[in-house]
Amino acid sequence: MVVLQRLWQDRGAKIALFIIGLYLLLGICAPLITPYTPTAVNIQNKFAGMSFAHWLGTDHLGRDILTRLIYAIRPSLMLVLASLLCAVVIGMILGFIAGYFGRWIDTILMRACDVMLSFPTYVMTLALIGVLGIGLESIFVAFIITRWAWFCRIIRTSVMQYRDSDDVKFARAIGLSHTRIIMTHILPLTLADIAVISSSSMVSMILQISGFSFIGLGVKAPTAEWGMMMNEARKVMFSHPELMFAPGIAIIIIVLAFNFLSDAIQIAVDPKLSQQQVRQRVKRGVMS
Repeated sequence: MVVLQRLWQDRGAKIALFIIGLYLLLGICAPLITPYTPTAVNIQNKFAGMSFAHWLGTDHLGRDILTRLIYAIRPSLMLVLASLLCAVVIGMILGFIAGYFGRWIDTILMRACDVMLSFPTYVMTLALIGVLGIGLESIFVAFIITRWAWFCRIIRTSVMQYRDSDDVKFARAIGLSHTRIIMTHILPLTLADIAVISSSSMVSMILQISGFSFIGLGVKAPTAEWGMMMNEARKVMFSHPELMFAPGIAIIIIVLAFNFLSDAIQIAVDPKLSQQQVRQRVKRGVMS
């Protein structure tokens, strides 16, 4: 509760949560917001400028850019969020098992994590996409496989800090089950750490799916996705730069929102961190 109160008092966190919530709301309610469909082609109306009918104009196939931006939230953000939640759940379950019980269970799980983490994330993801094929389903599975070990190791470290506390020892002494001890005495203490690593991981995953789509290894055309939209706009980026700017700005805004949210959560968890950051900013301001 204290962490939530500190987080709610942070203006940057409020703005970040508002932007993230707005993106998610637009993605969910996309069919109700725009009268167009993201794949509707109208060659006669290609490269149309901004107007009341098309607020951001149209692309090389006459498709409404704003409509495609809104629908692109689904694969670019909502798919990433779903895969992140799956990876966090898997990593959290295995991390709690390894950190709480230890011994041979911890050894086996950590060796499995070492194997997974020995490969660079981008290389591993590319390899999985190459094996599974190009598409949303492949990216979804690849994100889960390449992320669970990282969450497992971090959460396991967090659990080990609390498993020998006095509260946990007392709970064991009175005969509480392991599940109840974990859910009641350890999980609430680790939620802040889980939120920090989850929010920071969202940034890299959003950039990753957009980057794969930009080079043709992510979402298949004509599905609306920010990286795919930038890829399609490369050929006309000098004559019609707005086609490149629109998805690029959408990516920048949501990435900044998650970055600010991650920083706000870290400051809420450790108030001393905020003082250090303030001092660093003051020093930078004096140096500049």
